Amino acid sequence: MPAIAVSTTINDDTVEFLCQPDETLLDVLRNRLGLMGAKEGCGTGDCGACSAIVDGRVVCSCLVLGAEAEGRTIETIEGMANGNELHPLQRKFIEHAALQCGICTPGFLMAAKALLEVNPDPTETEIRFWLAGNLCRCTGYDKIVRAVQDAAAEMRGETA
Repeated sequence: MPAIAVSTTINDDTVEFLCQPDETLLDVLRNRLGLMGAKEGCGTGDCGACSAIVDGRVVCSCLVLGAEAEGRTIETIEGMANGNELHPLQRKFIEHAALQCGICTPGFLMAAKALLEVNPDPTETEIRFWLAGNLCRCTGYDKIVRAVQDAAAEMRGETA
């Protein structure tokens, strides 16, 4: 099959790559671009480990074709920190011990980031709804929810 040329923006950088018509965005991110943060947990869009933000919406990158990235804006976990400074969500996940093995963590962080961009003051129910597409088998969801709540408060300028 002939390769498809794709031009896109990933983590604020213009990126061009070639991919096969049947190659997923997850495969492109990991195997062609070296962005290893998104993980393949299931390959069917059920676990959220491969979550990325495409044009402001959380997607399972295992269900999106690489060619569909053409002209889009993509955010991955690699673009979340600002240089050496962690994003508040990343810091709060560490502070709340909201991670263990790390397979699901990038997906949870991307989903939480997308939520806080549209709703900076979510209720616990709203957080749980937004994170429902992500599965964790190690940590448990309460620590993750508390980390998101704490990060949201910090990002709103509230102090404990």
